[in-house]
Amino acid sequence: PVLVESVLVLAVALAVHAAVWDRFSWCALALALQAFYVQFKWDQLLQLGRAVFRFRGAANSGLLPASMVMPLLGVVMKERCRAAGVVYFERLGVVVASTGMLLALFLSVLAVGITKPVPTNTCVLTGVAGSVIIYTMKHSLTVSEVIEVLEVLLIFVYLSMILLYLLPRCFTPGEALLVLGGVSFVLNQLIKRSLNVVEGRGDPIDFFLLVAVVGVILLGLFFTVLFLFMDSGTWISSMFFHMMTAVLGLGVIMPWLYRLIHRNPLFWLLQFLFQTQTRLYLLVYWTFLAASACGVVFYQNTKRSSESKKHQASTITRKYFHFIVVATYVPGLIYDRQLLYVAAVLCLAVFLFLEYVRYFRIKPFGQTLRHLLSLFLDERDSGPLILTHIYLLLGMSLPVWLFPRSCAPKGTLPGAGALAPYSGVLAVGVGDTIASVFGSTMGEIKWPGTKKTFEGTMTAIFAQIIAVALILIFDSSVNLNSSYAWILASVSLVSLLEAYTTQIDNLLLPLYLQIMLMA
Repeated sequence: PVLVESVLVLAVALAVHAAVWDRFSWCALALALQAFYVQFKWDQLLQLGRAVFRFRGAANSGLLPASMVMPLLGVVMKERCRAAGVVYFERLGVVVASTGMLLALFLSVLAVGITKPVPTNTCVLTGVAGSVIIYTMKHSLTVSEVIEVLEVLLIFVYLSMILLYLLPRCFTPGEALLVLGGVSFVLNQLIKRSLNVVEGRGDPIDFFLLVAVVGVILLGLFFTVLFLFMDSGTWISSMFFHMMTAVLGLGVIMPWLYRLIHRNPLFWLLQFLFQTQTRLYLLVYWTFLAASACGVVFYQNTKRSSESKKHQASTITRKYFHFIVVATYVPGLIYDRQLLYVAAVLCLAVFLFLEYVRYFRIKPFGQTLRHLLSLFLDERDSGPLILTHIYLLLGMSLPVWLFPRSCAPKGTLPGAGALAPYSGVLAVGVGDTIASVFGSTMGEIKWPGTKKTFEGTMTAIFAQIIAVALILIFDSSVNLNSSYAWILASVSLVSLLEAYTTQIDNLLLPLYLQIMLMA
């Protein structure tokens, strides 16, 4: 399975290289080759228990698929924005690609350094790939961009040491690279933009995303360190938790956002949410869907008898939430993507806050949340945090957040790129859901070395093609310009990756589909 997963990732890298064909796409290929060799060293370290931290079990290291996400995303973003003539975001794409390559090289050097005996061939390959990448960065980045890349690397190193120590078994090395690398980049972007505020420049919803993500992460870090020294399950600790959340929210996060958007954040948010009648209808509809999701949780828990405490929700039951998020995101993508952007940020902040309440057993709802959510745990929730629902939200939202709006004339990209914001809906909402439901109920022919079935994968590809046809009917802004073969190839590659990867597919698949569609 690891070899097939690697071949699929290399196929995506080659497809992007064929579409772009510049120095950074060559560097991405060099990175992919060295990551292919280094991931076996990581797998060996995980099996022998010699890794620096305790990573999630029942999965391989995932270094190759995770290493390629940021570099390839930066390469396709750079190319799209260069074609649109938007220099600022073209340079941002260069920085994203360079940052992703440097973070991946850091993890590779770490694995090579702690492997005994030292793997000579892998060291040589890593050195050659690193030399090519650093040489390219030297001749492509300005001094300020080099400093920015190094700042992200520094943040990533410190953030990894803190979070991987405090949260054992929550990530594989690849997932840590993807999640913590993304958080490090967002934090650095927020610091950079806060120090260079120009009134009237920048979209408020982008600032809202940066401040919300960084604010909630810092809130979690603060309480994680604090509750090392005190019991979080008492009423005094719970009152302190709620009080400090209000203080940090109103005293730090709100002023920080005010500095960036130059208006009262609460008034701006209320005005934005209720600006048009369409937004009001969407908010009412989404509230109904949120209540339905809560109803599913309560109903499934009422079915759990006291004699079957170890009973877990079935795969089909968990896929109810996939159907709900598809019903949530599709109207937002068609009618108001900016509202969907902001609503997804708010939902992420709420999800993370509720996870803090559950994890720290904050009264009065902490223990109740532990009981309710324990029914939906699977083998990927082996650490102290429950992250699968947060990964589902991120998988649906990242294509919307990462879509280069400034580089898209009339709000959409030409050809297959017009489907890029729908990557989460297609890969996770439709493909992964249909593959799981049909594979678990009717699948008989298993892919070699996996539990996934041939029937599930083929049904997922067919369902995504039907979904693309429906998007063409209902979303008039989508114009594929006869790029149907590329779309079919993209959907097929990502569906095969879903069958063979052991990483969090809710997070990985939408990003790879977005990369392919934007290429």
